[in-house]
Amino acid sequence: MTWSNQDWWPNLLRLDILDDNATDLSPYGEDFDYAEEFQELDLDEVKADIEEVMTTSEDWWPADYGHYGPLFIRMAWHSAGTYRTADGRAGASGGLQRLPPESSWPDNVNLDKARRLLQPVKQKYGHKLSWGDLIVLAGNVALESMGFETFGFAGGREDEFKSNEAIEWGPEEDWETTSPERFEDEEVGNLKDPLANTVMGLIYVNPEGPYGEPDVEGSAKNIREEFERMAMNDEETVALIAGGHTFGKVHGADDPEEHVGAEPEAAPIEEQGLGWAQEHGDKIGGLEAITSGIEGPWTDAPTQWDMGYINNLLEHDWTSVKGPGGAWQWEPVGDDIEEAPGPHKPEETEQPMMLTTDVALKHDDDYREVLERFQENPDEFQEAFAKAWYKLIHRDMGPPERLLGPEVPDETFVWQDPLPDADYDLVGEEEVADLKADILDSDLTVSQLVKTAWASASTYRDSDKRGGANGARIRLEPQQSWEVNEPEELETVLSTYEDIQEDFNSSREDDTRVSLADLIVLGGHAAVEQAAADAGYDVEVPFEPGRTDATQEQTDVESFEVLEPKVDAFRNYLGGDYDDLYDSLEERMVDKADLLNLTVPEMTVLLGGMRTLGATYQDTDRGVFTDEPGTLTNDFFVTLLDMDYEWEAVDDDGEVFELRDRDTGEPEWEATRFDLIYGSNARLRAVADVYAADDAEEKFVNDFVDAWSKVMTLDRFDLE
Repeated sequence: MTWSNQDWWPNLLRLDILDDNATDLSPYGEDFDYAEEFQELDLDEVKADIEEVMTTSEDWWPADYGHYGPLFIRMAWHSAGTYRTADGRAGASGGLQRLPPESSWPDNVNLDKARRLLQPVKQKYGHKLSWGDLIVLAGNVALESMGFETFGFAGGREDEFKSNEAIEWGPEEDWETTSPERFEDEEVGNLKDPLANTVMGLIYVNPEGPYGEPDVEGSAKNIREEFERMAMNDEETVALIAGGHTFGKVHGADDPEEHVGAEPEAAPIEEQGLGWAQEHGDKIGGLEAITSGIEGPWTDAPTQWDMGYINNLLEHDWTSVKGPGGAWQWEPVGDDIEEAPGPHKPEETEQPMMLTTDVALKHDDDYREVLERFQENPDEFQEAFAKAWYKLIHRDMGPPERLLGPEVPDETFVWQDPLPDADYDLVGEEEVADLKADILDSDLTVSQLVKTAWASASTYRDSDKRGGANGARIRLEPQQSWEVNEPEELETVLSTYEDIQEDFNSSREDDTRVSLADLIVLGGHAAVEQAAADAGYDVEVPFEPGRTDATQEQTDVESFEVLEPKVDAFRNYLGGDYDDLYDSLEERMVDKADLLNLTVPEMTVLLGGMRTLGATYQDTDRGVFTDEPGTLTNDFFVTLLDMDYEWEAVDDDGEVFELRDRDTGEPEWEATRFDLIYGSNARLRAVADVYAADDAEEKFVNDFVDAWSKVMTLDRFDLE
């Protein structure tokens, strides 16, 4: 075994997750435009090819009921269903299901076969059709081929070619286990951020019930928390489970521990990326594939859209039993339930079954109410499942303007964070110069301007393309009340911007207007340019108008709550309420930098620049390290690396420190771990050393401007 630095020093701050932001890992090259290529597809032809695979290609892998539709639905569901709201990571974008660890999760047994069945389709369309799009589209085609009317499909999921190592899946070291560390206060039922699944290697919850026991109350509790963490309410949750389980079956004809081989990433090389090899013998005729250890269909018509699942669940009593695979499942009481045809021999019928997670819906009052309403109103069930499925497979794609193809619905949903169109002329260079002058002539300080622009733009998450300055949602709930945004000071800044906006827009004789979203960013630019000028450098931060102002009605308050920073290294905000899976403040800093798509140098220069600009929470001196706050200098790095000083913790948590004169012992500066890590960590110190040099200040200023401009435009998908 070759040991890495991380193996030798497991507490070493991991910065490599930012390296992917600096490098294009795609074999297609930097000039490749997937959106442009996808638009050239004949989507009807692609769908016809997928449907042909679903119903005719059974040469090397058995199809239940002669149809791969249920298998493809499971593949698409498990690809999209990893998405979680806490950090916006995972989901179908990137086609991550084909890479470890998802490719080898216990919950994804035999989905390697589903993707391999689609290999001819992928090969035919090549770079015009990503795996991310193909996996999801196959799920839609499967639903449609079995009689369901989907709500639509959008392409645009560009493939990843390396596992996303920034995704924290949990603290356990073994598959299908649950440790107390997964939960806050080590109590089951309240997952630590950013997790959204209760079991390592499963998409959501254990289908047998919590800890593998048929506990319907505990299962309902887990289901509610999991689905809320992927932005689904009770109705959407019931619709998804009931709709998905209308199709197909689960596979547990025998014990998977005895009859299923190693997962793909552990399989022998000759298996060529396939895993879970199985030898069944004569017991099941070699036709069925063991997956979960649970056995049976949910309905008597597993390849047909109908009300079979809801009717079976509500109209029959169910009792828990150990199935042939050794797992807990539920069988109907009595024999008056309509049996399903055998998956490969229709004459050998079998009883429908239910999972603990199914029966849990019936025994939870709120879920049962939805089930009964759907049973009485089948059309309402159809529509609810169609919309919930559409949300499931598109939730991680961001705003509507990123969605591609002829099947994108006309309707826009609040969960897509919609924005109004700009029905006016945008400001030009002359107007921009006048507005910057008006902003700088106001009573607002450099610190206020920079902090407000940062607070607005830095909500962006590259994981699910949410947040950012466009929409000026910083003036709306919930963002205007976030503690990190210093609401009282924010109100002062926004009030000034509103006055400037009113004066400008009302004075125009033409249709030129400026939005608050543009003004907030422009104010930050003006402050940076002024601070650089005060340091002796003439810079211009690039500015592209076109941001518009969202309304409160276009802003789902609960959905946006997850974007609130628990800490913010760049404003030196420590917060205090951060019981999550990250061990240190500096890990949270790197995680945020990754969500902002920053490289290590960009993260470094932004933090150092924000300090010298005085853009700290509540205007504290922590980390400012300069006698000229508000002037864009490299003083932060010079002071941090100066050996005339020494550092000492001044709190029990080791989060706040004093910098003291090495000779006199007198304290001169205060700092946090966010500051000191740039002198402590070898790699960060190497970068800080570059910016601390006597001849580096001009480079520092220019690099800060580039990094600042990048953050301010991360959400400008209209410019791509």
